Amino acid sequence: MIYSTATVPVNPVGGTNLTRAQVWKGLERKARDARLFLPPGLCTRCEVTEESATHFVREATIAGADLREIIVLEPESKVTFFQAAGPREGAIVNELIEDEAGTLHLRFYCYLGLRGIEPGGPEEQAEEAQFDSDGGYKAALLSTLKRTREMLAAGTL
Repeated sequence: MIYSTATVPVNPVGGTNLTRAQVWKGLERKARDARLFLPPGLCTRCEVTEESATHFVREATIAGADLREIIVLEPESKVTFFQAAGPREGAIVNELIEDEAGTLHLRFYCYLGLRGIEPGGPEEQAEEAQFDSDGGYKAALLSTLKRTREMLAAGTL
């Protein structure tokens, strides 16, 4: 199994401060259309195909892989992406948390397996190492916050 986690402060020194509500709007937009937040060309298709009172279903092509995700939003708190179809199974979570001092952070964590691959094998180990690398999910969190700030400044959030 793949387990990875990363946490970044929402408002580092020197940046434009974001409120919880603003970050939440960014996370919700990202959940509905990853193309707006991922590097150009990484996500070539992303559409919401079903909606209900408790969740929605997103179909996307990210890094050449076709995915179907069931996405649950816990307003201003957590977005959970359940991997229903694609190369991975399990869940990916983006969560807004506050530390003991009340400082707002954005946290990623996942618990995943690769479909059709031996659990704990070299493929899963390589995927976990990539998630934990400098270019992995910590970079994705920082990119999400940067894009949220850009959209806010442009009046598109």
